[in-house]
Amino acid sequence: MKKTALAAAALLLSCNTFAAEYVVDTKGAHASINFKIPHLGYSMLLGRFNQFTGFFSYDANKPEASKISVTVDTESLDSNHAERDKHLRSDDFLDTKLYPEATFTSTSVRDLGNDKLQVVGDLTLHGATKSITIDAVKIGEGKDPWGGYRVGFSGTTTLKLTDFGIPERLGPASTEVELDLHIEGIRQ
Repeated sequence: MKKTALAAAALLLSCNTFAAEYVVDTKGAHASINFKIPHLGYSMLLGRFNQFTGFFSYDANKPEASKISVTVDTESLDSNHAERDKHLRSDDFLDTKLYPEATFTSTSVRDLGNDKLQVVGDLTLHGATKSITIDAVKIGEGKDPWGGYRVGFSGTTTLKLTDFGIPERLGPASTEVELDLHIEGIRQ
């Protein structure tokens, strides 16, 4: 009787697949949040956010059950130019003193096949919360050299500045910012 109960419990547990929990690897610099926006319509201004944290759940057999949460330190904006960074952090743009964080929380993940995903979620930036869509692709997953397990994704999205109450101060060609996301998670 004990063997039957143990076999039934093992079968039940093997049938239930649970999403693994991951932490975004920012300590190893294996993740980045980059941005790109036209500057006056003449060139591209590139930058990134140096400090952020994130967590997500993921099961390759059921990616639509994934959940994602990321918090960005907006003061960590870095465009490789100190005076420009000071201006972008000011109340002319991000107003990082009033809004020191941006957050993203997924509301749905759609499996498009061939490791492509459509991630929808709420982005709170500059005091405004809007639903955004991220076009993502799974890069890969597997064991790492240190005995852990990792999975990585890349994604892109475009934000309209006025949707988040950010004034358009760089001209009519600079009304949207593109985000380029690279996330590598370590299974917990």
